Amino acid sequence: MKTITVLSGKGGVGKSSITASLAVLLAENHKLITVDCDVDAPNLALALGVIEDNSQLIDRVRSEQNAILIKEHCSKCQECVEACKFQAISVDKEDFPVISDLLCIGCGACTLVCGDNALKLESVEIAGIRVGETGYGFPSVSAQLNIGKSGSGNVVNIVKIWASEIAEAINAEYMVIDSAAGIGCPVIASVRGSDYVVLVTEPTPAAFWDLKRAIDIVNHFNIHYGVIINKNDINSDFTEEMEEYFTVNEIPVLGEIPFDQKFVYALVNLKPAVIFEPEYTGKFLEILKEMIKNINFWDKYEKQT
Repeated sequence: MKTITVLSGKGGVGKSSITASLAVLLAENHKLITVDCDVDAPNLALALGVIEDNSQLIDRVRSEQNAILIKEHCSKCQECVEACKFQAISVDKEDFPVISDLLCIGCGACTLVCGDNALKLESVEIAGIRVGETGYGFPSVSAQLNIGKSGSGNVVNIVKIWASEIAEAINAEYMVIDSAAGIGCPVIASVRGSDYVVLVTEPTPAAFWDLKRAIDIVNHFNIHYGVIINKNDINSDFTEEMEEYFTVNEIPVLGEIPFDQKFVYALVNLKPAVIFEPEYTGKFLEILKEMIKNINFWDKYEKQT
């Protein structure tokens, strides 16, 4: 199975929308699974029409420790309130401590000062993992980090394990990963182990700068990649500047896509762009063919060396 990860660096450049359309076209001739590794704000499933009503919760990820009150042991001394430097503990109308899930970092200071043994540290749920059928012949797996929780990189690793198990069960030929924007932990966890990376950008200075930082990550893992320039007509002069940079640095450009409000309408209707507006099928097929050609070339090259 080949793993293709889609990155962008900057958010809002159309990464998830492009991922959805590429996956739908790839699924016409290949078995695959899609994975949303943007665990802070997942929306690939929405672009593919998968909502909670037609998806299944398959795992609850537990990790962090938070303070838990054992109410029957508490004498309401409020020593814990004074000890908490993160202001995570307040008191209710009955003078019992109330611990905020958002503010508690699990440092354990409250458990040390409590003479009643009324406080303990306990692991808490930090994310849920769901799988749903897309209606386009393949499943989509996603994870969503709970509000205020950390550990996004670890959650990405876990959702990839789940996706790998499902992929094996359906004999998938491809796993298509929609990564988070940026260059942080979830991105690094998404890229690790990939066979090929697709980098989506747009002709703006911010997107170009962030793209270069994303390329640094991909190069660190020595993974082959290609670039898609989305909304290429919003700034033609800057598009030409980017094209020159890619040529000079021998960075493959898989294709370019013009700006079109129909991409927005497609997302509003929970459909990939190539389904909502079939006239884009040809453009995305060209990009897909170029991507597969690159993957096959490097696969053949590495087998010969």
